[in-house]
Amino acid sequence: MSLRHHEIAEARSRLLNPLTEDKLRTLGEAVRPREGQRHLDLACGKGELGARWAQEYGTSGVGVDISKVFLDAAAARAAELGVAGRLAFERGDAGEYRATGPDAAGFDLVTCLGATWIGGGLSGTLDLMRRSLRPGGTVVVGEVYWKAEPSDEACETLGLERDDYADLIGTDARFEAAGFELIEMVLADGDSWDRYVASQWRTISDWLLANPDSPDAADMRTFLRQSRSSHLAHGRDVLGWGAFVLRPTR
Repeated sequence: MSLRHHEIAEARSRLLNPLTEDKLRTLGEAVRPREGQRHLDLACGKGELGARWAQEYGTSGVGVDISKVFLDAAAARAAELGVAGRLAFERGDAGEYRATGPDAAGFDLVTCLGATWIGGGLSGTLDLMRRSLRPGGTVVVGEVYWKAEPSDEACETLGLERDDYADLIGTDARFEAAGFELIEMVLADGDSWDRYVASQWRTISDWLLANPDSPDAADMRTFLRQSRSSHLAHGRDVLGWGAFVLRPTR
């Protein structure tokens, strides 16, 4: 699905991943950001994580995303929470981001929640995150994992290969192979997933009613049908998602 289609599907979402408000708070408690720390959020979406941590913990930092629509929402949210002066939002490919000035020495916190496509997968994304991390810093990566062994039918319906992801212990092995230690995690649950995907169904359905003749309408109808059928048939049973807190080991 194109960027434009994501912008339509997630127009009403503040968090562009399966975390609930309660789990977002739990993630902050797990990471323990400290006042004055610098935070880089790659593929930041609408900037909720950076804005919330700036407000609640006194961090500052940079959010990078390719979507102007999402970045406009991020800037508005930062202003709403009174932290606009502590955050900068840059439009661009998060996989190509290079810090300049004082931040070139690295950030205390580097996050990427649910966009490991920026590095071609988990390992490549962790490499990207490492290059922006100062010594002693913390990484938080959002990633899908298999809750159960997927059938061939599930893989085909979901549009995934079996080795795209691993189960939890296999995901931990991937962290270790990339040179990171798993020190905390916050996992989405079934309701988190349901609310994330089902809210998109309502948003798309309403958009289609209002825009039946849009050039994007046919693609959005196809996405809506596929999202419903794949989630109900297989996604709820085999897909998990977690925000994993990591510490470099090398």
